[in-house]
Amino acid sequence: MLCWVHDGRHYKKLRPLAPVNEKKLDAFRKRYWEYYGKLYVYKQHPSCESAGSLSAEFDDLFSTKTGYKELDDRISKTYAKKENLLKVLKYPCIPLHNNGAENGARVQKRREDVSLQTKTDPGTKAKDTMMSIVQTCKKLGVNAYQFIHDRVSRKFEFPTPGTLIRKRAACKEFP
Repeated sequence: MLCWVHDGRHYKKLRPLAPVNEKKLDAFRKRYWEYYGKLYVYKQHPSCESAGSLSAEFDDLFSTKTGYKELDDRISKTYAKKENLLKVLKYPCIPLHNNGAENGARVQKRREDVSLQTKTDPGTKAKDTMMSIVQTCKKLGVNAYQFIHDRVSRKFEFPTPGTLIRKRAACKEFP
């Protein structure tokens, strides 16, 4: 699947010179994000009827011709990605965007900005391991402190992260 937020950024990069084109871009971007909102609602309450109407609405939205060449080209490029952008209609449990994964990767960079770097290779490995555990727990909705305590105390009451990930990934096809 593709990320709607990343696709939407391409429209934000357009810089129309004529005010009329700026209005066309603003109007299209408004429709774009309204459609995204409908997909978000669909994820909460998926149905065959909704999936069909959202697919048809995608066709209508991304076959729009505005007369602003750069915008029309961008719309065509998005339309070509229909199958990957609309995977959510078949698999409602998948996310509409991948910003969560990006934000997880940024944690490491923010940490480096604050504390510069570690002094030794074992220190780097320990820091990376802890950050990985904490971020994975955060994404899985598990209290990282309790998880680490569970492992250090050898109680093993929490399922492994791999088990939780596989459980989440067992997304069933819809409809």
